Amino acid sequence: MDKLSVMNAFRRIVERGSFVGAANDLGVSPGLLSKEIKLLEKSLGCTLVTRTTRSMSLTEAGQAYYDQAVTILSAVTALENDIRASASSLSGQLKINAPHSFGQLVIAPMLPGFLQDYPDLEVTLSLDDHILDMIEGGFDISIRIRPSLPDSSLMVRRLGQLKQAIFASPAYLERFGTPARPEDIAGHNVIGFTLAGHQSEWQLHGPGGPRKLALHPRIKVGSSVVLRDLLIAGCGIGTLPDFLSREPESDGRLMHVLPEYELPSPEIFAVTASHMGSDPRARAFVAHLQDALNDLYS
Repeated sequence: MDKLSVMNAFRRIVERGSFVGAANDLGVSPGLLSKEIKLLEKSLGCTLVTRTTRSMSLTEAGQAYYDQAVTILSAVTALENDIRASASSLSGQLKINAPHSFGQLVIAPMLPGFLQDYPDLEVTLSLDDHILDMIEGGFDISIRIRPSLPDSSLMVRRLGQLKQAIFASPAYLERFGTPARPEDIAGHNVIGFTLAGHQSEWQLHGPGGPRKLALHPRIKVGSSVVLRDLLIAGCGIGTLPDFLSREPESDGRLMHVLPEYELPSPEIFAVTASHMGSDPRARAFVAHLQDALNDLYS
């Protein structure tokens, strides 16, 4: 039983003075309304309304329930109106920190719509692949992509999970051959990401269980966007997260290598210094980002 819905129906019955009038207002049948009120009375253990063929009246309990229902429903309406007004008039500064490639390819495309919805907000987007101190940096939100986050006083909300895979260009594979087994990677030019935990070792899971590959990257770069571009240019084999690999894989510039093997999937976290619900600006931004991620992975 939806208590607020039934409470609103009871209020309407009292104010209209009849079940039929209230049912017409609410777009339901009088029989359904009568059934809901009987269930309400059963749950409360008392009679709220006495009815005859010609009239109805409230019991003492019914009058008390009506008085409190009016107060509660008015408070709910006022709260909803306040939230709507707050959401439509967000203003002030919002400072966001995110990894370079994720900020460039996921956050930046969603910012125009976010700024259009909240024209009085001023946004600063700082891109850095290192984990920065939120308090020291004055950030309201930090987007972090990690296997997990250590316990801290910061508030954390999980937004999703990335998939990582091994890629190379068709031209590179035609020239050097396509690896058929994880061990074959040792004979290829590996491009490593300097900030990744798997730069010198890939942990793969596939047929036969988990495998570890020791790596000796010929090229190491500090930007996953640069890594992607080097892979497209045919410089070697490397790993990419799905938001970076999706487009070049779909148009044939990159090919998925060893597709039967999976790499660890890091999580996407939104981190704030205060509870997410207490800052409507942070709450609005995270909601937009969550929608963008849902669209990306739908």
